[in-house]
Amino acid sequence: MPSCVPTRTDDSSHTPDEGRPHSPPRPDRRAPRIPRLPRIAAADLSASIAVFLIALPLSLGIALATGAPLQAGLVAAATGGLVVGLLGGAPLQVSGPAAGLTVVTADLIQKYGWRTTCAVTVLAGLVQLGLGFLRVARSALAVSPAIVHGMLAGIGITIAVAQLHIVLGGSPSSSVVDNMRELPAQLAHPQVAALSMSALTLTVLLAWSRLPGRVGRMLRTVPAALVAVTAATATAALAGLTLPKVDLPSWRSHALAGLPEGPVLGIVAAVLTTTLVCSVQSLLGAVAVDKLTARVPAQQGRSDLDRELLGQGAANIVSGSLGGLPVAGVAVRSAANVQAGAISRNSTMLHGVWVVVVALLLVPLLELIPLATLAALVMAVGIQMVSLHHIRTVTRHREMLVYAVTTLGVVVLGVLEGVMIGVAMAVGVALHRLTRTRITCEVGPDGVHHVRVRGQLTFLAVPRLSRALHLVPSGADAVVELDGSFMDHAAYESLHDWQSAHTTRGGSVELTGRTGARLAEPHTKDGDGQTSHCHCRPWTPWLNHHCESPEPPPPGGHPGGHRLASGISTFQRNTAPLVRGELARLAREGQRPSQLFLTCADSRLVTSMITSSGPGDLFVVRNVGNLVPPPGQESGDDSVAAAIEYAVEVLQVRSITVCGHSGCGAMQALMNTEPGGTQTPLQRWLRHGLPSMERIAAKDRPWTRIAGRAPADATEQLCLTNVVQQLEHLRAYEAVARALREGALELHGMYFHVGEAQAYLLAETPYPEEEGELFDRVAATTLNRTPA
Repeated sequence: MPSCVPTRTDDSSHTPDEGRPHSPPRPDRRAPRIPRLPRIAAADLSASIAVFLIALPLSLGIALATGAPLQAGLVAAATGGLVVGLLGGAPLQVSGPAAGLTVVTADLIQKYGWRTTCAVTVLAGLVQLGLGFLRVARSALAVSPAIVHGMLAGIGITIAVAQLHIVLGGSPSSSVVDNMRELPAQLAHPQVAALSMSALTLTVLLAWSRLPGRVGRMLRTVPAALVAVTAATATAALAGLTLPKVDLPSWRSHALAGLPEGPVLGIVAAVLTTTLVCSVQSLLGAVAVDKLTARVPAQQGRSDLDRELLGQGAANIVSGSLGGLPVAGVAVRSAANVQAGAISRNSTMLHGVWVVVVALLLVPLLELIPLATLAALVMAVGIQMVSLHHIRTVTRHREMLVYAVTTLGVVVLGVLEGVMIGVAMAVGVALHRLTRTRITCEVGPDGVHHVRVRGQLTFLAVPRLSRALHLVPSGADAVVELDGSFMDHAAYESLHDWQSAHTTRGGSVELTGRTGARLAEPHTKDGDGQTSHCHCRPWTPWLNHHCESPEPPPPGGHPGGHRLASGISTFQRNTAPLVRGELARLAREGQRPSQLFLTCADSRLVTSMITSSGPGDLFVVRNVGNLVPPPGQESGDDSVAAAIEYAVEVLQVRSITVCGHSGCGAMQALMNTEPGGTQTPLQRWLRHGLPSMERIAAKDRPWTRIAGRAPADATEQLCLTNVVQQLEHLRAYEAVARALREGALELHGMYFHVGEAQAYLLAETPYPEEEGELFDRVAATTLNRTPA
């Protein structure tokens, strides 16, 4: 009998289901999929609102400071959010009209008018697109930070001086020099209404971030800029004050970009200046956002700087074409976006949507804002651009001259001229340091000849180095101390040729750094007499590190066991000959460590690396979570208590350090532990961390801070607080308490940020209002700023 099941034909439109009229269709194979709207996380939604509330008043204020139509600030804010948010390479960076561009834009409007300024913005965007396609974004980061900080400081001073005239009820001039000349007369005749609203705005701005208590913490979630503008606007309306206010013309009369009119060289210089400031500020901002998000795994990772430059260029083309201000990444909004918990670019784009909605629907409300209030807001931003932190940083790195010259050049001459002067000064300082090398040769009381090199060792210093080295007699003991960060090939060859010749004649040579620590030899002999080119240094990448290419594991062999055997073999061949003498001495004399170092068992913490210590220096105790069980609560596990007793009473260490670290898995497990659950060995051990949880929850204790900043998240807060709590547990031990009373022992807290390779020494900073609350406020001293 013929089969009733249809057979497959060559017609591709037939399927086996066509012979089953009563069978339902298969929607997953045949029905077209309905496109779904992208899901927006609640964190992105709340963060977008927070950023929008900051961006709105600042955008109007920056437009006012430039002399552009106030609507131009809203156009730039919306464009920065929507275009850069969609196309940019830094998903969490928020772009818009930036204070760093205020001086540049104001000068363009003064010289060429608004339509030409918009055209310059479009051309700058095209140049940014070209630079992005050429993938030169990383090159912009080569600009000295002293020049960038000096440029921003000069712009900030210019903004603050200009806006001070509006705060006093007057009108600013086009140059800082004129504004400073006219300031005494303006101060002598201020307008009381404008001055009072400006004073109210500044007072709210300063006081809002200092509101005390639990209620203050809740109120501080509302942006200070929004509160200040709202308070001043409401006060002016209720008091019936007569003073200039925001005037937003109809969007129908909004001026768009036109063809550039003016001298070609002037237009080219304006385009280059706008491109420079926009690009450098945006790229540096993207790098800063990367540092903020590195502490939060849920937030997106490293930025694509070339894509970010393309996004900024596209935004400037759109903003300029629509009659908006130049666009760049804005540090204040970006930091607020990250701190509000944004996890994707949806937050940035939504903030642009809110700006569009307000600009179209709430114009009457915006027109109630006094201009003096916006001027005070922008003046505060300008003052903040002169950062004391940046000044301390450039001073520490001996670049204060470059910073000061750049700042003065921007204030007096303009942004492009000031930056060019700063670059020239930076080059001059670098050349001066490169050529200024001091070389001395002295004979110590023990007969050892000390050759000291201060500065960079380049080919220019080779003649002086050669003369100093030849003052060392043949067969004498010599120490060459290199106090510099650079040695070129000519100096290297000269030094090591002399070293080889001197040791051949029976002398000894020891190369040391600025601290006197011995430098590893560049070429050492292995056990077979072969030259081993091993250049292990503290800054060598640690992950899977080998001085030579590792051999593949044998067939059927376990890769872990092979790696262990390979590592032991490498130690015996390269490291053992260098440390054998020191270890032999320690074997004869016994251990005499000066510190007990108690840290976590985390594999990423290499104690010898982060403390620059060697054999015999540290008595190390490691456990899960760097916990110190309080006396009497060991419950059968006396290992930590025994180590403390042995270190204090037998080894007589001079200090005990408790070291925590970022991303601690033990702290995360402690936070996720549910009370009353099954008690595993890990959970029984982690109960010693419960006092740290209680310390965080205590309302009468302020949260721990580090390096002047708040912790990135709750996990980091617990990691820091746990260090503080374990130090209190240490004080409860009788041996420790006795040694502390006798002044024979010190306690230290330490925190190591794994992702930043940054070590912090936590120091006691008792505050009068927190008497006895040791370590609850933490001042961080940087121990190591060199990337591991």
